Amino acid sequence: MNLDILSFENVTFTYDTEDGTVLPAVAKVSFAIQPGEWVALVGHNGSGKSTIAKLMNGLLFPQEGSVKVMGHTMSEETLWNIRSQMGMVFQNPDNQFVGATVQDDVAFALENNGVPHAEMVERVHEALHQVKMADYKDHEPHHLSGGQKQRVAIAGALAMRPKLLILDEATSMLDPQGRMEVIETIRRLRESTGLTVISITHDLEEAALAGRMIVMNEGHKHVEGAPKDVFKRGDELTGMGLDLPFAMRMTHLLQEAGVGLQEEHMTEDKLVDELWKYYSKA
Repeated sequence: MNLDILSFENVTFTYDTEDGTVLPAVAKVSFAIQPGEWVALVGHNGSGKSTIAKLMNGLLFPQEGSVKVMGHTMSEETLWNIRSQMGMVFQNPDNQFVGATVQDDVAFALENNGVPHAEMVERVHEALHQVKMADYKDHEPHHLSGGQKQRVAIAGALAMRPKLLILDEATSMLDPQGRMEVIETIRRLRESTGLTVISITHDLEEAALAGRMIVMNEGHKHVEGAPKDVFKRGDELTGMGLDLPFAMRMTHLLQEAGVGLQEEHMTEDKLVDELWKYYSKA
């Protein structure tokens, strides 16, 4: 039986407001993530997902319950050892760059951790190759597109060879092209390396590609399951301020217009494929 790579056990965290009242951000939340999974944690603003992100990487500690990473309870004593096995990619890629060139930036954390030069060069090359940015190794990061910047940020995390990669709203500031570049990069990495990925997002198009979704609402875990099962709760999700993926909304509109589609499509490619087959038989 695999050890959970990350788990929350009845985790509660509250904030004290300026007027002295207590604001519950996360209330008795439990879930577990297995090695090799891609899990999307979704929710509207104020749902608790941002607090969960901070609890995952040790910026906050639970007031009740526990957070465990690879069997170790998150605490001030275990924090740095846990973080060494975890890669984080944040919302704004510009805030993550410290090197003059792409390869300098990817090497930064390795150098700080005392990785020998020969191994560092190998890891930088491998990480940039994994995200298809090897040809840009001598470019200045700030001259890259948004999607390219995030792929470099992912390379920087991968160079540390983490067991867990956490994407904290990593595509929210990107245009559609950049968003697809990053999502496709993650999909390829998952297939080629089996890396465990947690996407913290409000974008259900991105969440649809994960193996499992956890939906947060008002600090509670509202529902958990495979995306196709979660999206069946369409009215519930829209009532919580979330929107169904475009392909699923279009599928419903076509079905209402009398087009005999049989599947609930979560991606545009699959919707187009069934439409092509449907009309080729007409």
